[in-house]
Amino acid sequence: MIEPIDKVIDGKTYVLTKIPAIEGREILTQYPISAAPKIGDYKVNEALMYKLLSHVGVRIETFPAPLMLTDKNLINNHVANAITLMKLEKEMLDYNFGFFFREKASTFLSVIDQKLPMWITKILMGLSEQSTKAKEQPSTNSEQSIASKTP
Repeated sequence: MIEPIDKVIDGKTYVLTKIPAIEGREILTQYPISAAPKIGDYKVNEALMYKLLSHVGVRIETFPAPLMLTDKNLINNHVANAITLMKLEKEMLDYNFGFFFREKASTFLSVIDQKLPMWITKILMGLSEQSTKAKEQPSTNSEQSIASKTP
């Protein structure tokens, strides 16, 4: 464990630790993007969550060392619910990456904010074209079709 600190979250004491450099880099570069709704990749984010939480321990009275949350069963048994899990993830990201992570997330959200109007316009234009094409019916009473039928 690297630089462990105790943190009480929803009444339970967890031990947050620093993440080794290579794993930290992977989490830092992929976590914000993979977590973005409709853009991210849940499976990638879930795998990163397991890596992140493998560096979290939980204090148990009968054990001298914290029990590390290294797999799904340990996480489900020692983290009360999804809200507590998300708080734990946030605390770990803050403890390990602090300002840098918040700045990266802020930059990512800023890019989304800038590109969102363009994406919405593109989607709406495509839908409008599809709608117009579906409503237009070829006319059989036009002057051209009448003229071509007369001798």
